[in-house]
Amino acid sequence: MIQRAACFHRALLSSLHKVGRRNFIGPAPSTSAQPSTYGDYESTDVFDWDNLGFKLIQTDYMFMATCSQDGNFEKGKLNPYGNIELSPSAGVLNYGQGLIEGTKAYRRNDGQIFLFRPQESAIRMQIGAERMCMLSPSTQQFVDAVKLTALANKRWIPPAGKGSLYIRPLLIGNGPVLGVAPAPEYTFLVYACPVGNYLRNGTQPLTLYVEEELHRAAQGGAGGVKAITNYAPVMKAIKRAKERGYSDVLYLDSVNNKYIEEVSASNIFLVKGKIISTPAASGTILEGITRKSIIEISHDLGYQVEERLIEAEELISADEVFCTGTALGVAPVGSITYKNKRIEYKVSPEPISDQLNSRLTAIQKGIIEDKRDWIIEIK
Repeated sequence: MIQRAACFHRALLSSLHKVGRRNFIGPAPSTSAQPSTYGDYESTDVFDWDNLGFKLIQTDYMFMATCSQDGNFEKGKLNPYGNIELSPSAGVLNYGQGLIEGTKAYRRNDGQIFLFRPQESAIRMQIGAERMCMLSPSTQQFVDAVKLTALANKRWIPPAGKGSLYIRPLLIGNGPVLGVAPAPEYTFLVYACPVGNYLRNGTQPLTLYVEEELHRAAQGGAGGVKAITNYAPVMKAIKRAKERGYSDVLYLDSVNNKYIEEVSASNIFLVKGKIISTPAASGTILEGITRKSIIEISHDLGYQVEERLIEAEELISADEVFCTGTALGVAPVGSITYKNKRIEYKVSPEPISDQLNSRLTAIQKGIIEDKRDWIIEIK
């Protein structure tokens, strides 16, 4: 059943909106030269959507709310998109105390706008905040802030089939701190950017390189939460792989250096017959929301799904390999290079990854009934 947002309209620009056990006051944008009402423009007035890639495009508004150590968020509001001010001693700058999330707003053929499972992103941020000793917004606060940001940037949501509005919630320790300790204050920030295909080469299958020297995460670390500290360490491996002509890097576990874990910013699946396998999320692997969705859809389509340890050697005998992620979607893998040997995967007429992706997008487009309340309509 589609959940309908509770009347987010122009009156919200000047009204107070209380959410959950903490007060979010908004969305009251600042008085700079911005559109007086953010529903004044249609998406087609903004951009050449046929040439939309995956790069940063500045939109109109971002949402901000601060939270002090007593656990109460102060006034949250929509501000014009722009730079934020941080102390040089902010916890996020000195000790990397920060979390990121990613979700998308889509436009359907009938003009309706919806979000896909933003509550899952909210829960994942809360889990990450607990691991990083941070205060976090409630699920309702998170979802409402995402809705407000999507509506405020409504004109940047591409037409149906042309892309989506990528929404990036951030939770950062902005309070000043000198010693290694949790920051005394936090900022919850949400901005958005229209995006098309994540891959530069469009729909071409991925070419992966198995990294045996550098590791993405270790047991007991923060690899299982979406911390900002998870991404900078993979950049060297990605840079090196792309210089060699690969799309991305597949990482191994740091203990045995033989079990596959995940790609730089996406999860991985192997197919053998009617069995779909993916590495178990045991602390070093981020539980992607697209990953969770594909596992559930796989069961619906009659496939057996195994979440387990997968040795890299199993890549050789797999029938099919694909990756999943919010930005990436569901992407087939054409080849994986492991120990200097290139493993090629033949693309069948109806690959399983296409079947799963078709079912996922059909749910998102409203073609197939959403029986799990994954879709939140905001128009």
